[in-house]
Amino acid sequence: MNKNFFKKSVLLSVALSVTIISSDPKSMLPEFGQTAVFTPVKNSNTLSPSAVLYASYLTNVYETANLYAAGLNLDVFAKAVTGYLNLKKYKNLNQDKSILTIVDFNLASSSKRMWIIDLQNATLLFNTWVAHGQGSGDDMANQFSNVDSSHQSSLGFYVTGEVYNGKHGRSLRLDGMDSGFNSNARSRDIVVHAAGYVGQQIVSNTGRIGRSFGCPAVAPELAPEIISLIKDKTVFFISGNDNRYASKYLDQDFAANSLFPNADFPEPTPVIL
Repeated sequence: MNKNFFKKSVLLSVALSVTIISSDPKSMLPEFGQTAVFTPVKNSNTLSPSAVLYASYLTNVYETANLYAAGLNLDVFAKAVTGYLNLKKYKNLNQDKSILTIVDFNLASSSKRMWIIDLQNATLLFNTWVAHGQGSGDDMANQFSNVDSSHQSSLGFYVTGEVYNGKHGRSLRLDGMDSGFNSNARSRDIVVHAAGYVGQQIVSNTGRIGRSFGCPAVAPELAPEIISLIKDKTVFFISGNDNRYASKYLDQDFAANSLFPNADFPEPTPVIL
């Protein structure tokens, strides 16, 4: 995603005095066949109407769910939602869930760097610790790989799979969607599982949590509920500091148009003086 896209969109949406914004994020979504309308001002053609409304929708959900207070970076959130909407179109996601899981490996392991969000209701369901791979770094993850036995984490978009019982107990399969970055996740056994080296007590004792063989491992007391919540084809996004990362699912125009397909600037209203 263009790093300036979100900032420019938000600024423009304010300038355009978008009338569709309300305290209820669900009201940002037009009814099927409805045209989203707002009042344009000078230079309103900088972005498409759907892009402006999309930026406003992202802002609304971000604020309503109190994601800033929870430490989630706005740009990471925008990328995650963009990928979610692209995958929703192309990968037959679970239509009964609007769950998005975000992991930000730009943050230290001592930080609560996993967020599970209900997008439909703009609600933060979980904000907790998550482990990165041993090969990715100590407290900070700074190396990423799609290679077996690297013990490194893999960046990108995943779709959650089935639950199984393995050596870590109840665990959740992940299917990587980004070729060359995480597409070997299933064959590498990169899964969500419980780990005793993740949690507040570990942070208090050592200053950071432990590391996995590449899996996004979570605290044992939270793992059962998290796995049940995000299983069966929901989106799981891992962000990190790697300039090589790119994804075909970061198509912001497609995401905007999927939410606001009929958005348009209204014809100017004549002013009688």
